[in-house]
Amino acid sequence: MSEKNKPVMPAAATPLKQALHDARIEAAERSAVVVDLRDAEMARLEILNEAVDKVFKDIPARHADYFDRGVSGGSQPRLWLDAITHVAMGGDKRTYRLLTDTANGRRVLEESSEVPEMREAVTRYVARRLVAREQALATTERTIDAPASNRGLIALAFAIGAIFGAIALFAAVWVTT
Repeated sequence: MSEKNKPVMPAAATPLKQALHDARIEAAERSAVVVDLRDAEMARLEILNEAVDKVFKDIPARHADYFDRGVSGGSQPRLWLDAITHVAMGGDKRTYRLLTDTANGRRVLEESSEVPEMREAVTRYVARRLVAREQALATTERTIDAPASNRGLIALAFAIGAIFGAIALFAAVWVTT
């Protein structure tokens, strides 16, 4: 704060009161700067959110519930892509960081200060997640369908067992009479 803009305390103020007054003003100015930085982070994340809008509109309806995109505020603004992955601003407040949470902790997937590069990184991430989900669904569907394809075989085995059981029963009755 320059000497011109410094408020003047009454002459009766002690040096400690003057120092406290100055410290409070400096703290208020710092918090205003922090708020401005947070607003700038939110604005940059909103720009990226708009840039990836077309990517998320192209997601097939079958997979639409898999992603939950949105910007969250708070002390660390984030652009969430799904439950485990988000974009946050780096320490310099200009670099986008694509982060994912894994069983072994948080991992940085991509870093860039350019929106087009980060849009491409988000696009690649979404594509990989869609392929992984389709593979998981295909495996699950095959597992569920497998018993259905074996039903004919099970029915045949049951019929053969019933026939042999009936023959054995008639043979036992014939032998005992």
